[in-house]
Amino acid sequence: MNKSSKILIGIVVIGLGVLTFLSLPENAETPTISQVEDETDKSMKAAAVEVKVNPVSHASFVLTFGDFIIVNDPVGSADRFLESGQPDVILVSDIHGDHLSVDTLIGLLGEQTQLIAPQAVIDEMPEQLVDQTMLLENGDSHQIDNLFIEATPMYNLPMEGPDYRHVKGRGNGYLLQIADTRVYIAGDTEDIPEMRALADIDYAFVPMNLPYTMDVAAAADAVLEFEPRVVYPYHYRGPEGLSDIDQFAELVGNNNPAIEVVLLDWYPEE
Repeated sequence: MNKSSKILIGIVVIGLGVLTFLSLPENAETPTISQVEDETDKSMKAAAVEVKVNPVSHASFVLTFGDFIIVNDPVGSADRFLESGQPDVILVSDIHGDHLSVDTLIGLLGEQTQLIAPQAVIDEMPEQLVDQTMLLENGDSHQIDNLFIEATPMYNLPMEGPDYRHVKGRGNGYLLQIADTRVYIAGDTEDIPEMRALADIDYAFVPMNLPYTMDVAAAADAVLEFEPRVVYPYHYRGPEGLSDIDQFAELVGNNNPAIEVVLLDWYPEE
């Protein structure tokens, strides 16, 4: 075979390879350029807004989200929260003592601090707190500069019986968004349909402590359905002690390793 024939055969083989690649079905393992771009774009958007989490205890934590310092359900010493700076926003989810402390709220309030709470919580507040509180009920939303806040449902299942401690419509979970980065704070809830229907969540805080919320298996199953990019187990102390968050991480990781489970120390005194 002469040199010209070899070159011609090589060109034909390369051409057939290119045609085969271009004719791959949409469900082939090799990703298309658009799929790669979509995933890269999603990752870049999620990383675009800085998120830091400082757990204090149980349901209480400080979230640094972009330029905002956000405190969730503060109870106990106000000094523990102020270590992160004066809060711009304080979220209160429910009336129970592990979520609402009037003394702590008074100690945290700055002149520009915006309190967010449902009506049941506002009904428990003195006038000095009410004046700085924005009422949000399930489904309501509020915007502070580039921060969007939406109140989401949180409640027990079934919606009756002795373990129905969290009535639908009384308390709030919260969905926070800056640009394309979305943070979900579930509150005292079980794996309700509204949680399972969530989409495009970058960071999620999910409780797991029977009989007040749900067990580890239900929490993992819900997370696997709405698929946040990162999930933090929180609010996991119950009458029998601390829930097994290692088991939660294993259930999520074994079924969807793309979801990052972050285990923090929410109970430093225990």
